[in-house]
Amino acid sequence: MAIAKMHDAPESLNALIGQFVRHMRAEKRASAYTIRNYEAALMRFSSFLTPHLGRPPTAAHLETLEIRDFRAFLANRRAEGLGPASLKVELSALKGFFRFLSRRFAIENDAIAATRGPKLKEKLPRPIPAAAAERLLDDAGEGVAPWIAARDAAVFTLLYGAGLRISEALSLKLSDAPFGEALRIRGKGGKTRLAPLLPAARAALDAYLSLRPPPKAADEPVFLSVRGKPLSARAVQRAMKRRAQALGLDDSATPHALRHAFATE
Repeated sequence: MAIAKMHDAPESLNALIGQFVRHMRAEKRASAYTIRNYEAALMRFSSFLTPHLGRPPTAAHLETLEIRDFRAFLANRRAEGLGPASLKVELSALKGFFRFLSRRFAIENDAIAATRGPKLKEKLPRPIPAAAAERLLDDAGEGVAPWIAARDAAVFTLLYGAGLRISEALSLKLSDAPFGEALRIRGKGGKTRLAPLLPAARAALDAYLSLRPPPKAADEPVFLSVRGKPLSARAVQRAMKRRAQALGLDDSATPHALRHAFATE
């Protein structure tokens, strides 16, 4: 499709929004839900610009808008009670609209691409209650080979009793042994830290090592799969899901939640 020039664009902002909505429906095949949300966000933006600019916005005004103008709109929406996730949707609508204007009418605005939305807070998992966590640890290997049972119990205990991430627990090497009162952990960004190793966690680790298949090299991972390969995070997640279901625990019983329980005890 040939790009029209700005003088071919409708003069009013609302008419441009109407063209964008038709484009989303006919060419982008967007869902009715997305179209409704984007159209509502853009109409709110149009209503905001009139008092903000002191005059009804036209196509020509759109190229002159600066980052501060877009931020002012988002701040206004935040003051109306909008949360970070909803503000992200408003900004996505604006960015999609201005991409359409650039491609269809050569209306350019670099400020919108540089406008950043609010950061979304990471949702913390609901920690597993202590009683449920203890049941997971006690019954970690029912119905599997003894060394697998001991392995799962050791991994779960390191998450709960030492607060390790799955990746940190699985990064342990046999060359790190013997394990004393602390573990030297290689964490995010290659940083090393010491994690306290409680007696229960050390006992679970020792019990597993006594049953673990003989190593072929000193630098092998501590935790192995059934095939003798390094144990994967996905395998740990599956093992915990099986145990949680067997014990009648809900879906909140995940490795991440087990680790988070360490911080709340």
